[in-house]
Amino acid sequence: MQKITPFLWYDDKAEEAANFYASIFKNSKILSITRYGDAAAEAAGRPKGSVMVVAFELEGQKFVGLNGGPHFKFTEAVSFVVNCETQEEVDYFWEKLTADGGKESQCGWLKDKYGLSWQVVPTIAIEMMQDKDAEKSQRVMNAILQMKKLDIETMRRAYKGQ
Repeated sequence: MQKITPFLWYDDKAEEAANFYASIFKNSKILSITRYGDAAAEAAGRPKGSVMVVAFELEGQKFVGLNGGPHFKFTEAVSFVVNCETQEEVDYFWEKLTADGGKESQCGWLKDKYGLSWQVVPTIAIEMMQDKDAEKSQRVMNAILQMKKLDIETMRRAYKGQ
């Protein structure tokens, strides 16, 4: 069993969200669905038989989604980073995660249609920003600050001082 599992609170779209994420990330699946029984439905004010909890896995990382009602919303204080090796990967995840009402933000951040925050980051960005040459890493950071979706070629040019 995974020692720490992200537990995500949805109003009533946990199953839909889990299926959405599983359709985007390879090696992903729904693990189980638990429905509200009499006592839990009454206590939570949810319909009996409706989905209470969805356990799912994305790229080996297990998650749990709870349909808990409208009491709590996601904020940018918590986000999930998607590490990408290529621009094609960045483009793919950016397009999929912003689809159907998702919102672009700055510096590789976005919110999906459920309000969950993601960072779609090329791994080379991390490497360039950790360079011992502070001028190179600062140029990359300045370039990133101008972007919504991160562009590897633009970051490379900034790194080289072009």
